[in-house]
Amino acid sequence: MAGKIREEDVTSVRERARIDEIVRETVTLKAAGGGSYKGLCPFHDERSPSFHVTPSKGLYHCFSCGEGGDVITFVRKIDALSFTEAVEKLAVKYGIVLRYEEGSGNSSGQQGQRARLIEAHKVAGAFYKSQLLTPEAQHARTFLTERGFDQASWDQFGVGYSPSGWDGLRNELRSKGFTEEEMITAGLAVSGQRGAYDRFRDRVMWPIRDSSGDTIGFGARKLTEADQGPKYLNTPETPIYRKSQVLYGIDLARREMAKQQQAVVVEGYTDVMACHLAGITTAVATCGTAFGADHVKMLRRILMDDDTKHAEVVFTFDGDAAGRKAALKAFSEDQKFVASTFVAIEPHGLDPCDLRLKHGDEAVKNLISTKIPLFEFVMRSTVEEFDLDTAEGRVAAMRAVAPVLAGIKDSALRPEYIRTVAGWLGMDDATIRNEMSAAGRKSAPQQTRAQSTASSQAAQVEREALKCVLQTPHLVGSWFESLEESVFTVPAATAVYAACVAAGNPLEFDSAQVWITKVLEQAPDDEIKSHVRAMAVEPLPNDTPDERYVQAVLARILEMDASRRVAEIKAALSRAEDGTENADQAKLLADLLSLEGYRRDMRNFAVGDVF
Repeated sequence: MAGKIREEDVTSVRERARIDEIVRETVTLKAAGGGSYKGLCPFHDERSPSFHVTPSKGLYHCFSCGEGGDVITFVRKIDALSFTEAVEKLAVKYGIVLRYEEGSGNSSGQQGQRARLIEAHKVAGAFYKSQLLTPEAQHARTFLTERGFDQASWDQFGVGYSPSGWDGLRNELRSKGFTEEEMITAGLAVSGQRGAYDRFRDRVMWPIRDSSGDTIGFGARKLTEADQGPKYLNTPETPIYRKSQVLYGIDLARREMAKQQQAVVVEGYTDVMACHLAGITTAVATCGTAFGADHVKMLRRILMDDDTKHAEVVFTFDGDAAGRKAALKAFSEDQKFVASTFVAIEPHGLDPCDLRLKHGDEAVKNLISTKIPLFEFVMRSTVEEFDLDTAEGRVAAMRAVAPVLAGIKDSALRPEYIRTVAGWLGMDDATIRNEMSAAGRKSAPQQTRAQSTASSQAAQVEREALKCVLQTPHLVGSWFESLEESVFTVPAATAVYAACVAAGNPLEFDSAQVWITKVLEQAPDDEIKSHVRAMAVEPLPNDTPDERYVQAVLARILEMDASRRVAEIKAALSRAEDGTENADQAKLLADLLSLEGYRRDMRNFAVGDVF
């Protein structure tokens, strides 16, 4: 059994693994000020970015769902890994040699499962590529060349060949130290009566990679009718491969997607290759499953799909019945996009691969450029199923298309499509609108409106003060000692302040990151830890806050505390004058004068700088 990773090595991983680099493999980030970045949260659906990453603090935090942590936490949650596996994955990426408290180092037996499975796929990918150049693979090479792909394109996409034998890959993996159990777990081999044997045999092989470029599975296309298996055979569900959460070509396309604000979804591996070679470098494909909700989430994170962007998602489907069915399936996920969705269908039923082969690269580009809105395609397809030459057919078509109209999220666009459908059916707008309204009432789910309460000025000031304490400990100086628990009125702020006090003097820490880590250790529970992380990553107003700003914020919170105490003394004096309370009025007056002077000094120090 693997020993515990030495703490100093874990610390080294945290320090060297840049959290913004790791997060960018999953989420497109944009500058948010103060050295922070923001994007759409990968842990829940949202329309506006509330997920913040602060490299200088080594932390991320979502202000909507509350998820947060350091780079190790992010890798654990995004890849469903154990702590050890996450540390090992980052160590491999950044060239860090891990040492274990038990054992002699990071041997094969001490690697986490994910690391082992990724390495097995790396070996398999290299093996398949080498086999594509063997005499046995001549028919595989012919298959590729007949579809317009030369050796340079094979290399670009990592295409390979699985030999027809039962143990070619198995023996290769054995020679690299992998067990049969690991091969089976990876989906590279199948368990038989005489042990493991190769899952893929006599097929063209496409490596399926995640956003970071790690191969996590394979897609395999049969070459002969003698092969009794399915036309396409993909890696089964494994600890690292979940078909509903992967897109073929995402490793090549993600950067261009973010840059161009476009994603092109095609149907197969050769279509992705054809699109990329034709200059459509935003093309991806699903892997043995229909386009679904998890794919939407992936694309939205990469496209930064929010209300401020004008991104587009283009679906290309075959022009046959199956292609139309796929488009209708995609339509069911449309409402989850903020981006505009389109369909591009070649009128003669050619997919991008065949289109490129027959008419060249420009034809593929033209196909994408002649896209039509997905709504229009779905409505037209729905209407075309009915006989519009009869009154009964037109009414039936109206009733069929009404729920589609009711589902259009853009209220400004909906009337335009009502008029379009009315023209198709030869009906007036009012009739279509009434049927749409009725369909909407029947099918619309119960809507709930998010409730938001504006924070009080006190809560804002307290939060800003703690942000300064956490993010700029070197600027806080002696002002931190002037703070007391009574200064804070919001329970969460009080708890965060208590954690700061328990952590020690902020000036004694070498960096904000180390200071924040110590404060997190002192936080009593996950809720308070979440507040600490949020305050640590939420940008301050200035990209580089100076000492004057930080001290002004702390002066403001002290002034507000003094104001509350002044009010309390005035109330006590009033009760004493009414005879309802016995009190030393002389002492109260002295305290009042002292506090008024203190409050005035704090106000003068803070004026013009905060709030």
